[in-house]
Amino acid sequence: MAATRILDTINGPHDLLGLSYRQLEDLAQEIRQVIMEVVSRNGGHLASNLGVVELTLALHRVFQSPHDKLIWDVGHQCYPHKLITGRRNRFPTLRTLGGMSGFPRREESPHDIVETGHASTSISVALGILSGQKLTGTGGKVVAIIGDGALTGGVALEALNQAAGCNNDLIIVLNDNKKSISDNVGAISYYLSRLTATRLYQSFRRRFDRTIERVPLFGRDLLQAIVRLKKGMKALFFRETLFSDLGFEYFGPIDGHNLPMLVRMLKDVKKLDKPTVVHVCTVKGKGYIPAEGDPTLYHGVSPFSIIDGKLESRDAPTFTEAFSGLITELAREDERIVAITAAMANGTGLRLFQTRFPDRFFDVGIAEQHAVTFASGLARAGLKPVVAIYSTFLQRAVDQVIHDVAIPGLPVVFAVDRAGLVGPDGETHQGAFDIALFRSIPGLTILAPGTQAEMELMLRYALARRAPVMIRYPKAPCCSSPSSRAQPLTEGRGVMARQHRGEVLIVGFGGVLEEAMQAADLLQGANIRTDVYNLRFLQPLDLDHLASLFYRYRLICFVEEGCRCGGIGEQVAADLKRRGTALPFLHLGFPRKFLAQGSRREQLALYGLDARNLAAAIEQAFASTNRLIPSTPLRI
Repeated sequence: MAATRILDTINGPHDLLGLSYRQLEDLAQEIRQVIMEVVSRNGGHLASNLGVVELTLALHRVFQSPHDKLIWDVGHQCYPHKLITGRRNRFPTLRTLGGMSGFPRREESPHDIVETGHASTSISVALGILSGQKLTGTGGKVVAIIGDGALTGGVALEALNQAAGCNNDLIIVLNDNKKSISDNVGAISYYLSRLTATRLYQSFRRRFDRTIERVPLFGRDLLQAIVRLKKGMKALFFRETLFSDLGFEYFGPIDGHNLPMLVRMLKDVKKLDKPTVVHVCTVKGKGYIPAEGDPTLYHGVSPFSIIDGKLESRDAPTFTEAFSGLITELAREDERIVAITAAMANGTGLRLFQTRFPDRFFDVGIAEQHAVTFASGLARAGLKPVVAIYSTFLQRAVDQVIHDVAIPGLPVVFAVDRAGLVGPDGETHQGAFDIALFRSIPGLTILAPGTQAEMELMLRYALARRAPVMIRYPKAPCCSSPSSRAQPLTEGRGVMARQHRGEVLIVGFGGVLEEAMQAADLLQGANIRTDVYNLRFLQPLDLDHLASLFYRYRLICFVEEGCRCGGIGEQVAADLKRRGTALPFLHLGFPRKFLAQGSRREQLALYGLDARNLAAAIEQAFASTNRLIPSTPLRI
């Protein structure tokens, strides 16, 4: 009979209180094993979760969640938290359709205080909750757990600035693993690496302050002299820290895998009534050798083999892989090409560029706003900056795109990865809104490649222009259709990807082009002749050219991997109405809602964008129309 796991006895944080430290350490190893087993099947965030197991156990041992509120920055390290807060049995459904989210979700548990998925927000939220509790007279400690990578984000620094000046007992746990997603860069990461002497300073300061308190007060001048003396002594004997200078009580750094030490420190900190930082050092990927050796590769992973760490392979190249090879090849041809990422060198495919051209590669940390404005400066210096950012992260820099790039008309290229469905990462990462956010910006060209060859055409086009260009592409394999491979770009126009003098025209672009082609094949089997038009340009859009194509068909189906509200199809439908046509027009895309997690295939089917559902919707719409083909074109 197999021995009962300790984890199987944990139904909530209160069950940790009766465990010895030896049992807690055994529990930590059980949690790591479960995480590896589930992530190896479902994919997910591996290294970040393996690194915070002991820290999570210590936090829940000391603080009474949910009365005390634990707020996880980004949230991609919340798997241990979920396992010990009553969700152990649901954990195998992690990141699946209808299953447990890979990020904190309030609807899942009262222990998940904030829905999150983007970096650098925890301190702001924690400070807001704490201030609200003070005003409403409610109690409970508030703890923000933030990594040194997330601390590079501007919003985190803005929150620190306010928090230090408030009379509160905010607790910040700084999880320092020397990693964000890619290697941390910049002054703050360097600053943290110097924080080794401050614990000694804390001891000195307490003794020094007690001595000062016993000095009789002989006036303001003496007080000011004492303050100056304190500052002088501190500067002379001890290295200062960012947090101490801002006014926080600072403790650390301490070993983030030493449970007794963590628990003792957190218990002491819990008693304080002032803003406090606990600096914890952890190993990202702890307990799994492949992840410890390459935590960047194993940060967010597809299914993999636990035995050898080998990741699941794909047959066709993805759009990201196509971009990676092409931008590196083009950089060989033009030394003015530079690349910028916001802590996502691997995810955006820029790692190869970094290896080949390290002097022309810039990782600015988790700071998307800065990345865009920094790129505008590079453009003003005569270079050709390419900013590679996920669609959902570029939402953070809308103002910079408008103010710093579009208004001056600077030649910055935006490589917008993960534009569309991202699968299991869920609501915070779906690239559903970039079209609606950016298509109305004057002077900004927006392109959407459907094939690897089109990616090259569009990159060359964008780098040759003297104005901003955005290239959006999904987290998906490139379309295998060769039909538009050799056709050059014509501004504002697309190309026919399939043309057989059909009765129905499917208009699509990017990641759904493959689905449109397959739907046309299915409709052909139902005796509905169907052509496919690859839009290519989302902005500017030659509406007159589209109208000249549409009049030949009995039904137009516009399909886009983006939100229908504010999308391109909405623009085309409004134009048809303006022209006074009653041409049947079917517009398919995402509903105006935050999109659920699931595999890409499941999500395409859920929103009617896969080939089978496209064909079914078109067949139904086609059967309901008896419209005759007009003998003259639409009014243009």
